Amino acid sequence: MRAILLGPPGCGKGTQAKLLTQRKGMAHISTGDLLRDAVERQTPLGRQVKDVMKAGGLVSDEIVNGIIAERFRAKDRPGCFLMDGYPRTVAQAMVFADLLHEVGLPLTGVVLLAVDDEEILRRISGRLTCPNCKTTYHIDSNPPRSDRKCDVCGYQPLERRADDNEATIRRRLKAYHDVTTELVPYYRACGLLREVKGLGDIETIHQNILKALKT
Repeated sequence: MRAILLGPPGCGKGTQAKLLTQRKGMAHISTGDLLRDAVERQTPLGRQVKDVMKAGGLVSDEIVNGIIAERFRAKDRPGCFLMDGYPRTVAQAMVFADLLHEVGLPLTGVVLLAVDDEEILRRISGRLTCPNCKTTYHIDSNPPRSDRKCDVCGYQPLERRADDNEATIRRRLKAYHDVTTELVPYYRACGLLREVKGLGDIETIHQNILKALKT
C-alpha cells in the first residue's frame, strides 16, 4: 500500500498512522522528520533548510519537494509508505505524482478521515495529559480512574495543553480547511480519494481504512 492520510487535527490520524505502519509494514514518511534529517546530515538542501529556519522563514515548496525527491530517488526508497504532512497543496501533489510515476510507485489511495469541526472541538478541548509519562486521557471518553491523577504512573495533576482551547482549535481547523479546500477535490478528480468516517472505535476505523485502500 502507498497512501496519503488526510484529516483535521484531532481526527485520530496519528493513531491510525501508527497502526498502519505497525501492522502493514508501511514506512511512515514525515516531512518534518526528513527536513530535520537533512539538516543533521548537512546535505545541500539541509543547509538551505537550516538557513531558512535561522531567518525565521517558511520552507519553500521547492525545498520540501526536493527533500521528498531525495527520499524517493534513494536506493532504499520504501515500496510501501504512508505520507504525513505532504503534500499540503495541489502544486505539491502534482510534483509528487510526477515523482511517484518516475520511480514506479503510484499511490494506492488517499484516505480522508472525516470528522466534523464540533466533534474535533469536543475531542481536543477535553484532552488531559500526564506531564510525567505523557499518557493522554479525555474527560468524557477516556477519563482517569481518579480525578486528575494518572492511572499509569500516579502523577497528579493531569494537565490540559495551553493551546487546547476553543479559539486556538478553531484557528487550527481554519488552517486545515484552507489547505484541503483544493487538495481534496484534486484527489477526488484523480479517482484516489477515499472518505472514511473518523467516528467510532479505533479498530473499526482502522478496518474501514484498509477496506477503502483495497477498493
